[in-house]
Amino acid sequence: MKKTIAKPPKADATTKKGMPAPKVGSPAPPFSLPSDAGRSVSLEDYKGKWVVLYFYPKDNTPGCTREAIAFEQAAAKLQRKGAVVLGVSRDSLASHCNFKDKHGLRFPLLSDPTAEVHKCYGAFGDKTMYGKKITGALRTTALIGPDGRLARLFSNVKVDGHADAVLAAIDDQKEARTDLARE
Repeated sequence: MKKTIAKPPKADATTKKGMPAPKVGSPAPPFSLPSDAGRSVSLEDYKGKWVVLYFYPKDNTPGCTREAIAFEQAAAKLQRKGAVVLGVSRDSLASHCNFKDKHGLRFPLLSDPTAEVHKCYGAFGDKTMYGKKITGALRTTALIGPDGRLARLFSNVKVDGHADAVLAAIDDQKEARTDLARE
């Protein structure tokens, strides 16, 4: 499956390595990535919906598992808000299938082995792990509005409580958009 992406938009913030992160309010970087279901998934597929695009380091690790399970547990609430969840890591599709089956995940997991899409969203750079400096995936969540614009970017995500923070951010964004429409 062929993967296509756009160049990163103008910088609003940078990752630890200096990669530009997309600017809130700007069009979200388009992408098409292979999914665990055996088909390509594109941002365009979800036009008119809220998209929770979360980047995580590795399948079947403790923090990534807790984060995935939290999003799965929040799935019904997210769906009622008109949102979909897409998980992205550099893992293989086979790894994603195993991870989904093992933990009962129902949302798509996308494979970005070269980290090109990670980079477009500021989700790849330098970090310290167990006292050692490494370059890799940065736990990041992009909340993309139904209009295809970046509504919120969560960087340096702490797993516990994150799904609830995303739910609250959708409510905040909806309220702000309603207020703007009234003016």
